[in-house]
Amino acid sequence: MAAETARKFKYWQTRTIIVTMIGYALFYFVRKNFSLAMPGMEADLGITKTSLGIFLTLNGLIYGLSKFLGGMIGDRVNARFFMAIGLALCALSNFAFGFGEDIASWITGETSGSGFTNTLILFLGIMWVLNGLLQGSGFPPCARLLTHWIPPRELATKMSLWNTSHSVGAGLVVILCGYIMGNLGSGPDHVGAWKWCFWIPAGIAFAGSIGLLIFLRDTPTSVGLPELPGTDDKNAQAKSEKKKGESMRLFREHVFANPLIWILSVANFFVYIVRFCVLDWGPTLLSQSKGVSMEHAGWLVAMFEIAGILGMIVAGKVTDKYLGGRAHRTCVYCMAGAALFIGLFWQLPSDAPLWMLYASLCISGFFIYGPQALVGIAAANQATKKAAATAVGFTGLFGYASTIVSGVGLGALAQYYGWTYVYIAMVGMSIVGMLIFLLMWRAKGNGYEEQ
Repeated sequence: MAAETARKFKYWQTRTIIVTMIGYALFYFVRKNFSLAMPGMEADLGITKTSLGIFLTLNGLIYGLSKFLGGMIGDRVNARFFMAIGLALCALSNFAFGFGEDIASWITGETSGSGFTNTLILFLGIMWVLNGLLQGSGFPPCARLLTHWIPPRELATKMSLWNTSHSVGAGLVVILCGYIMGNLGSGPDHVGAWKWCFWIPAGIAFAGSIGLLIFLRDTPTSVGLPELPGTDDKNAQAKSEKKKGESMRLFREHVFANPLIWILSVANFFVYIVRFCVLDWGPTLLSQSKGVSMEHAGWLVAMFEIAGILGMIVAGKVTDKYLGGRAHRTCVYCMAGAALFIGLFWQLPSDAPLWMLYASLCISGFFIYGPQALVGIAAANQATKKAAATAVGFTGLFGYASTIVSGVGLGALAQYYGWTYVYIAMVGMSIVGMLIFLLMWRAKGNGYEEQ
């Protein structure tokens, strides 16, 4: 690659990484705002933990399916428009969710009673499921873009840095919504504050969708640059008579019939259970099991995410520098660390110093976000750039299927048996995830060599 071309490529690579990081962080503004709104919805609307868990489960299951389907679409369409339009529609669904009481009142002509309540819960459920469906336009186009702009030997390091967008978005929105829940609404109990947890983040996300249209571009060829050398699928070149049939062959060989992708996907199921326990239930868990105030709980969950940023960066660097790109090996160590420190956090008494709660939870976040980032990286490398978005979507399908356990499962467990059993489940799931990652210990770092 000539010097001028290399300079231009570097500029667009950096720009793509930064713009997609900001864009994907904003998807979290209109997805993880729900966890801080839950206590207010429980208090204002009388919705039980089990019902809130059902919301989380349905949203997660639909999002997992959407992420998978979005991956198959994302390998075929312009990533710029796919991501920007998807974010705008997610913002609109959040606006509608915040107006749920008004819409239910307009439909029923009532402001209370069983008819009003049932209509409200149905409407909110539909909006949150719709949001989960639309969220599938977030990660798949990013996965496709990054494998086109970053060579395999650098993918773990740079994509781990990119993956901090998860934690930046989730951390910022829980801080923002923690402030909203503690300061907005009417009266000393801040009645109705939960609505603003949807309206304000939605406004920010909608503005971000416009930014994506302005600043994002598609693959290198869309700006007159060559594709990365050494990442061509030689089999695809040799058998390219029928493009559609060739695409399905690639997906079958590189994803659906690839045992390594299946191992990564099943392991991702357990990674996401542990992650969502803290991210979705964290504020409620901390306030009810450790006596932490909602504002402090918001900061604790944010610190969990911030520690995850460091964990993702370190995990990516270790993977490329010391483990030859074998991200699955790094995941084994990370899951063991997550089990250890979640267990420590569980054993701390409720009157323990706040710094001890912060430290143990943050170190747990440091470890659990390594695998959260690396599973997608490993899947993209194993499937190669031709099927990267599909592979990442497939692992995501398993990750968000975990909401069957982390959503309604843990909600019911906490409601009927208490938070102690939730902690036991988190430690157990971390250990199971570690054992599954061990199954591919001897696997190579990427699938390009196999072509």
